[in-house]
Amino acid sequence: MNEASGSRGLSALTQMSGRGYVAAGLATPREPSPPRSHTTMGKKTMTRISPFYLLLAAGLSGLSALGCESGGVGDPCTPEDEYQQGFNGYGVTEVNIESKSFQCETRVCLVNHFEGRVSCPYGQSDTDLTAYPPTHDRRCRIPGTSGEHCADADGKNTVACNSPGAQNIDEIKVPVQSQKLSRNAQDTVYCSCRCKGNDANARYCECPSGYECTELVRELGLPGKSQLAGSYCIKANTAYKPSEATASETCADARDASPPRTQSLDQKYNIADICGAKYANP
Repeated sequence: MNEASGSRGLSALTQMSGRGYVAAGLATPREPSPPRSHTTMGKKTMTRISPFYLLLAAGLSGLSALGCESGGVGDPCTPEDEYQQGFNGYGVTEVNIESKSFQCETRVCLVNHFEGRVSCPYGQSDTDLTAYPPTHDRRCRIPGTSGEHCADADGKNTVACNSPGAQNIDEIKVPVQSQKLSRNAQDTVYCSCRCKGNDANARYCECPSGYECTELVRELGLPGKSQLAGSYCIKANTAYKPSEATASETCADARDASPPRTQSLDQKYNIADICGAKYANP
């Protein structure tokens, strides 16, 4: 695992929202998970899922799933961080292990040296934030939303977005880096499992065909963190190279070229397949 550098650099494992840990981690502050709406007696209200409930449910599922099951390795997953409106994305020098992911049979959603947000491949700039509404395809949104949902100033009730004081609850409010083509989400963010470690009593998985067992999280001797240290199953031939930190070609570069490119400069990647059709964020 390569340690992060610069203002984002931490050499330890850092707890993230009670759901996982980041290695060589991210110093960006985390916001609470976004509200989820439901209707009661014909009136739409806003509710939040209790973090205690999520932790309890995860505990009941068993920590052994972290290492002993390989079924589902390679399935796509969207990290929980991406449901925060203030999360500006991951850094390419980081590894993030979300160890209680309910999207994965293995309970591990791996982010292996990926930059940006999985749900916003083209990213958004400061200019995009001011020039385009949340519904525009140059904007980033909470995964699965359209940019059309708003709440009142107190955040308690859903309202029409043209109502006085309404705040959009779908939009991502900060700039987001576009995905690097050489470290695209398909190759670096997916369900995984721990296949090797220093704990002789732990249970480890066997990587399926097409995957390699690679050390991603070093044992740092931190109390309670040893269950995350070790090697994880990654897609074959996708191990991180430090030179990729400076690789400049992104989804947005292809979109903004004149004319827009349909292939990467090295002809290795189809832009629509990797970044999304019509040069648009989902």
